[in-house]
Amino acid sequence: MAFEPPQRLVRALGETVPAGDDWLEKLPETAQQAVSVRELTVERVQVPGGRSSLVVLVRLPDGTPAVLKLAPPRARPEGERAALAHWDGRGTVRLLESSGHASPSGTGGVLLLERLHPDVSVRSLPEAKSMLEAAGTLRRLWVEPPAGHTFETVAERTGRQAEVMRAGADAETLPLVDAALAVREQLLAAPPESRLLHGTFRQSKVLAGERSPWLAVGPDPVVGECAFDLARLVRDRVEDLIASPSGPATTRRRVKRLAESLDVDQERLRGWTLFRAVESGVRARRVGRGQHAELLLEFAGWL
Repeated sequence: MAFEPPQRLVRALGETVPAGDDWLEKLPETAQQAVSVRELTVERVQVPGGRSSLVVLVRLPDGTPAVLKLAPPRARPEGERAALAHWDGRGTVRLLESSGHASPSGTGGVLLLERLHPDVSVRSLPEAKSMLEAAGTLRRLWVEPPAGHTFETVAERTGRQAEVMRAGADAETLPLVDAALAVREQLLAAPPESRLLHGTFRQSKVLAGERSPWLAVGPDPVVGECAFDLARLVRDRVEDLIASPSGPATTRRRVKRLAESLDVDQERLRGWTLFRAVESGVRARRVGRGQHAELLLEFAGWL
């Protein structure tokens, strides 16, 4: 089978992958090798798929449905593997092999995962119900990190992001960038807890499953306070918020409801929501996704 990467993945990697990175070019060969060594039967490549990995629907030698996920090194697939192993299916998709088969240098990571329903995310539910189910799923992931872990911390990740934000700020975005950087410094001064976090949680990252109604997929794990993880969920369906005349008020109510339902400090959630929205907006503008950038920066202005 020809492992043709979906256009969504091609476009996303074109925005972010440095010159000279040939992961995408080698992807069909890497996928074929991963399938062969595991003796998998390929059904199809998941389309449109994600923005950072190739997802292939496969069957194990005994016929069990599974998913083969291939990601470049910059997507930190080994961190995802370690987090999924630690969660062991509690609130997340289950890892079907604890360590990867040997892969050629530079080909990134290959994960063999339990098959969920790839076309049914919690986002398919009405807005209020989807938020409730997503928040309930997220709560299950907030556990103590494993002893001796090597996961990136919230301070480390946002520190890298802060440097890029400063460099990319212009006259229009500078006030928001300054506000986001200031609130980051305040939040890092006294974090209330240190938990293993999903890192990139949103409604589309929660899929329907068989052993549990909803399970999280695609973590980019990080260790830090829970409000950081919840902050990305606050801006879900941002295009609908921006289109609504009551968008600012709805956003404030959403921050309040999510904070209360998950026992997170409301002001800390608002602060991390601001930082993450500005960071994403500046990054979207930098790679030429101007319309998305404007949505995110307008949303950030409400906070």
